[in-house]
Amino acid sequence: MHPKQLLDRYQIEPKKSLGQNFLHDEGLLARIVAAAELSPEDEALEVGPGLGALTRVLARAARRVVAVELDGRLLPVLESELSGLVNVELVHGDVLQLDPADWFAAPYVVVANVPYYITGAILRHLLGGRPRPRRLVLTVQREVADRLTARPPEMSLLAVSVQYYGRVRLVSTVKAGAFWPRPEVDSAVVRIDVEERFLEQDDGSPTADHRPPTAAKPAASDASRAVGALGDEREADLPPTARHSPPIPSAVGGRRSAVEAEAAFFRVVRAGFSEKRKQLKNNLRGLGLDDGAIAAALAEAGIDGRRRAETLTVGEWEELTQAIATASSARA
Repeated sequence: MHPKQLLDRYQIEPKKSLGQNFLHDEGLLARIVAAAELSPEDEALEVGPGLGALTRVLARAARRVVAVELDGRLLPVLESELSGLVNVELVHGDVLQLDPADWFAAPYVVVANVPYYITGAILRHLLGGRPRPRRLVLTVQREVADRLTARPPEMSLLAVSVQYYGRVRLVSTVKAGAFWPRPEVDSAVVRIDVEERFLEQDDGSPTADHRPPTAAKPAASDASRAVGALGDEREADLPPTARHSPPIPSAVGGRRSAVEAEAAFFRVVRAGFSEKRKQLKNNLRGLGLDDGAIAAALAEAGIDGRRRAETLTVGEWEELTQAIATASSARA
């Protein structure tokens, strides 16, 4: 049934404030799920199931689907549309206020049609959580897709932050007519494959058993705080450790934990992007380092300090983070 007919039946008007544009192209829905490469043993998270069109296709491909819907008006529609699908768990709530560990004990797959205004927040919340998703297939505005898949010299804080975790690629473009109500711009489907190193704990064991089911969950995980710079948030939104402080904590026994390494990486990247059109060597002063330490770190990483942040690859940011740690230790 067309989304308009279904909403009319329940006397519901789409909310523009929630980015409610409902996909109704059956072929596209099938292609989105196919891009997720779900196996019969996979568990999936859908953020914003809307009217349940994508949920039904996911239910046929995955062992279990957790569908989290913020808009309570849509619950009666979803309960009716998804009735009989025993492998679908419908959750009413804000995914940003919920912990994926409540539903998943191991890495899972995310498939969702994500509104523009919340894309960065969702990525930060899920990639910074435990367990992390191993794959994400997201339908986003084309502009956001272009930023997520950018390459030097067009990198942004969002692009670096997401590509740090894994490979990001464009799956397909989506014309505005595939949605109702019809949005003003086209969309695109992107796929993010998270690297295996991020699917393990600091000690190298899988995330599946990172916390016993009965343990009290923290208000925010260390990993979530480490990735606080993901997206375009203001510095005021960052934890103190991700602001203008020495970029890498002292390593114990010459080793840093995975969480410390992530936090260090994002502090350096955030500093590098702090002021547009400024040279990298100037922006890195925000880390509290003197010019000598900055010059030494840039030289060790083989990076010209006159370059701008958007020209660096993710690999260069990682090299620079390590070089800054070395330069900081030498001058401590």
